[in-house]
Amino acid sequence: MSKFLNILAPAIGGAGAVMAMAYTLADQFIVDMPAPLREAVAVAPANAEEPKDATARVMAAKFSLGREATTDEVAAWDIDVRPDGQGLPPGSGDVMTGEELYVDNCAMCHGDFGEAVGRWPVLAGGQGTLTNDRPVKTIGSYWPYLSTVFDYVHRAMPFGNAQSLSDDDVYAITAYLLYLNDLVDDDFELSNENFTEVRMPNEENFYPDDRAEIELTAFTGDVCMENCKDAVDITGRAAVVDVTPDDAAARKRREEAAAAAEGTAAPTEVAAAETAPAAPAAPAADDAAGGDAELVAAGEKVFRKCKACHAVGEGASNKVGPHLNGLDGRTVGGVDGFKYSGTFTDAQANGMVWNDETLSAFLANPKTYMKGTKMSFAGLKKQDDIDAVIAYINAEGKE
Repeated sequence: MSKFLNILAPAIGGAGAVMAMAYTLADQFIVDMPAPLREAVAVAPANAEEPKDATARVMAAKFSLGREATTDEVAAWDIDVRPDGQGLPPGSGDVMTGEELYVDNCAMCHGDFGEAVGRWPVLAGGQGTLTNDRPVKTIGSYWPYLSTVFDYVHRAMPFGNAQSLSDDDVYAITAYLLYLNDLVDDDFELSNENFTEVRMPNEENFYPDDRAEIELTAFTGDVCMENCKDAVDITGRAAVVDVTPDDAAARKRREEAAAAAEGTAAPTEVAAAETAPAAPAAPAADDAAGGDAELVAAGEKVFRKCKACHAVGEGASNKVGPHLNGLDGRTVGGVDGFKYSGTFTDAQANGMVWNDETLSAFLANPKTYMKGTKMSFAGLKKQDDIDAVIAYINAEGKE
């Protein structure tokens, strides 16, 4: 018992000391605080029916805490951009400048052509997939307004260094994102002057939220919990799960399932190669390889659109895309050690060869000529550019 008291007595004494100190501090706080706040603290317990009045009296008191925000401080926060162009800063940026900025600031996460790296968001492609079981929602296929793109880049990108881009940089990157989605040509320049003229493909499919009037009314009645339907019809089944993405058998099952859904026969490997679009006129092989200096020089400038992913010349090796040395006469998908998409693997199996004709058709519209390619480059719009870059590749990559 005595041992218990020896432990308890100091504990009681310590608790008493703490309570005494708390009382003293509270009393001092009430005495020293300004009169309006002291009045509010005093009346709150006894006058609980008027908390708003008490709060108003407290807030009306001037405690010299803080200050009003300056115009510049408000402007730093007020950066939202709206669909009608409200909030847009003055500035401009073109596609080619945007490409360089994108490669430096965005490609490490979103891929060189918006195809994404790992689990980061895909930014390009996906057109025509919104009605699929697994739609690909990108800037070009889904986003309703260009202001959403600009605002997000301006506010939150690049990841880890948000708001480090200038206004002109944001215009340029936004222009490049439009280009990746085949919405503008490579000579396009975006500015605050023409911004609202750009219309996104999916804009009309967005409309005001009407769930409060439609869905809420439909689902607020009595809910059926059993025997709600006489029979259940299966209207769809789970998609094929490709655990191993490069599994040829899984890819074949996926193609067959897609063909069945469209009511068409599954494309054969031979048909894929034989039905490629007719190639535009291409320069003669001798001219391209012979090294027309002027044409090759022009091609070197065009090739800057390619060099983020491809290398050509002495010591060239695979990058995001395969090296281009010895391209003329090479079997499609024939570079050892490079992991090609399925469409290139099929073309290789069928003996398809790169030459001036096939290259010209491919560079004009890669995604149409080789459907399913991972290369999401929109293509070269001018035949002169196509001829020039082929001449440059053949000259630099000649083995």
